[in-house]
Amino acid sequence: MARKKEFDYFDAFVKLSEYCCNAAKMLDEVLINFEASTLEEKMKQMHDIEHAADLCGHEITRRLSKEFITPIEREDIVTLTHEIDDITDCVEDVLIHMYMYNVQEIRNEALRFSKLILKSCEELKITLEEFKNFRKSKVIHDKIVYINKLEEDGDNLYTEAVRKLHMTSKDPIELMSWTIAFNRFEKCCDACEQAVNVVESIIMKNS
Repeated sequence: MARKKEFDYFDAFVKLSEYCCNAAKMLDEVLINFEASTLEEKMKQMHDIEHAADLCGHEITRRLSKEFITPIEREDIVTLTHEIDDITDCVEDVLIHMYMYNVQEIRNEALRFSKLILKSCEELKITLEEFKNFRKSKVIHDKIVYINKLEEDGDNLYTEAVRKLHMTSKDPIELMSWTIAFNRFEKCCDACEQAVNVVESIIMKNS
């Protein structure tokens, strides 16, 4: 009798992180080639990515509810799934904000943020690819440290961007909309750090 194929949670984490990368790449492309008239359509495309990520996350928890033995603690699987999925949500929130506030021009700091978010997502994916064999991995610790550094870069960019905004603009609507936008950009970097910190915590508990 054929043995039922086991569900690979580590591969599922990597797949979930791919949606983060796809969302971050799309955000970066939208901002580089920004056209306000296309935002509504781009927002729908971004939501398709977010919805697919949700389905992937639901599949992980569905399988978890049916399995008695798991490679790491059940609570850790749930937490990490939520944290990775939250990154895609945060990236989508940036684009939703641009649409809601009818942003017409992109500030240079937003482009720097999108590059930073994309890099963070790509590094997280590599970290999760190493996660399955974390005891033997020679790079996972360095990746965790690097993503934390990227989050610090995001904090610094947020401070710089908001200060420059308030030094160069007197338009109250622009001040409000971009202050909120920069906060949402920074939350994307925070979300990547939170996910990788969960990975680090799981590694420490299982070492």
